[in-house]
Amino acid sequence: MKYFVIGDEEAVLGFGLVGIQGLKAENPNEAEKAFKTALEDTNIGIIIIEDKIADMIRPIVDKYIFTEQFPLIVEVPGRAGKDPGRRSIRAMVNEAIGIKL
Repeated sequence: MKYFVIGDEEAVLGFGLVGIQGLKAENPNEAEKAFKTALEDTNIGIIIIEDKIADMIRPIVDKYIFTEQFPLIVEVPGRAGKDPGRRSIRAMVNEAIGIKL
């Protein structure tokens, strides 16, 4: 199983240094093309996507988050950190399992 990253140039470069392939995306069109490229490779089991880029193509990302088995979609904050209005991963896990971690 392989990983694939979709993010800004720095994210793709950084993940590339540890051997993870990826594509940069700066607009919705590039984001959609990168996502489709990742989906075409059946060896990719985990797509790491920056949250701001995922927001550009939210309906497509949500289809895979909520209805498909693979690949697993992992949204990560960009270099600037998480958006103030976005819940933390810890908060989402707490809500999902009903236990405070």
